[in-house]
Amino acid sequence: MEHGSDHRSDKPRGIPGSGLTRRTWLELAGMAFATTALPLPLAASSTGAGPEEPPLQGVSPTMEKLSRYMSEAAERELPDEVVEKAKHHILDTLAAMISGSEIRPGQAAIEFVRAYGGKEVATVVASNIVCGPIEAAMANGVLAHADETDDSHGPSRSHPGVSAVPAALAAGELFAISGTHFLRAVTLGYDVGTRVTMSMGGPSYQATTHRSTHGTVATFGAGAAAGCAASLNAQQMRILLDYSAQQTSGIGAWSRDTEHMEKAFLFGGKPAAGGVTAAMLIRSGWTGVDDIFSGPDNFFEALAPRENGVIKADPTQLADKLGERYEIAETNIKKWTVGSPIQAPLDALAGFFKQRSFSADDVRKVVVRIASDEANTVSDRDMPDICMQHMVAIMLLDKTATFQSAHDKARMKDPAVLRQRLKVEVVADPRIDARRPRREAIVELTLTDGSVLTQWVKDVRGTSANPMTSEEVVAKARSLITPVLGDAACSTLVEQIFALEKVKDIRNIRPTLQRS
Repeated sequence: MEHGSDHRSDKPRGIPGSGLTRRTWLELAGMAFATTALPLPLAASSTGAGPEEPPLQGVSPTMEKLSRYMSEAAERELPDEVVEKAKHHILDTLAAMISGSEIRPGQAAIEFVRAYGGKEVATVVASNIVCGPIEAAMANGVLAHADETDDSHGPSRSHPGVSAVPAALAAGELFAISGTHFLRAVTLGYDVGTRVTMSMGGPSYQATTHRSTHGTVATFGAGAAAGCAASLNAQQMRILLDYSAQQTSGIGAWSRDTEHMEKAFLFGGKPAAGGVTAAMLIRSGWTGVDDIFSGPDNFFEALAPRENGVIKADPTQLADKLGERYEIAETNIKKWTVGSPIQAPLDALAGFFKQRSFSADDVRKVVVRIASDEANTVSDRDMPDICMQHMVAIMLLDKTATFQSAHDKARMKDPAVLRQRLKVEVVADPRIDARRPRREAIVELTLTDGSVLTQWVKDVRGTSANPMTSEEVVAKARSLITPVLGDAACSTLVEQIFALEKVKDIRNIRPTLQRS
């Protein structure tokens, strides 16, 4: 049963109908008081009912449109093609969580949540743990971005799935929502989170301010997904956006993280937990600012880039084409389980292997031309899955790149790999800079016989312009899920995700997601 399904009223909802007592809710929300800086009074009465909504004075048309859209999302039918895309991204993100449990950041998240405990409410994927929704969201967010397997959104420079899916799942289990409701909550998270940094310049936002686009998008995306799962009304959604703004954090220094652990926390774990925390607090009656995007000391005044003292932002983009342009359909699924800038070069090499037969020893030189910011991100990195030179060397030797080869750090010292790596040159190319935020690359491969193979990859496989088929998405998911949970569980999970409309309670997929 879906709780609080009447979206026609703006009267704030309290906790009744969730199956929670006031004491139980306080136990579940305990982490919120310890980990969030929200100095706001608890306005709920003993029944959890919030105050009546004040008149919409001081609320901008953009905020009114956005909050209304968010409040109606749980009951709004999505176009068939968007539903299919959402299922692809949900499956892809769950697969990233499951494979992420095998590497250090994911293992650390499971270790933490096992020690922390919490009420048995929500699933920690690829474990046998059921715990509080806030802790589960944190752990699953870290699992989802334990490496570079998950999806990415170019115009906002973010990884929306790693926060939206864990937040929707944890809040969805808390409120026992249906599969359809879960799917719509995830889709809303992509729509809201990505539009925030797009309204402030997209990728240039981080370059200009040194703040993380990924952390910003993730915070709003997770909040929207959890708020939808909690069936918040329009006024509550406005307060949710306020709390999301207050939790927005992250600076570009994450790129110096050599273990992918801080990155997983910033991109997925922290915002997923914060989104669930905010949704729980607001559903219980907490109050806040009605429009954080306008008025004194608003979000844009605090965080948007400035040029000669003038704010460089367009708040109207927050609600631009809502219901017409679905950002989940504009989000990339990675064919290769490596960093986004490496996708195009691997596509090019795969194409070269189809053109003619050659071995790694037949290659004299490989020049990879990518954008300047991408070159800084992936050139000569310590982690194999985000090191361009290493992954090109692996591709030359193996003629493919798998999850296992992309995470085999020992091969970074293998003499055979190092010999091939010396042939690889990464060049920042202004022609590619002019094409950003598209993930393009020009690859020039010179063979020992003097012949040259060249390709400018403009539409990477898995992008909206060159999407993966359902069969390709499932094949990738199988390669990630089966080694961890087994073939039978993988097949069941694929069937459940592609038939989410038949899932009456999202908690019903828990046995498939966990280790036996």
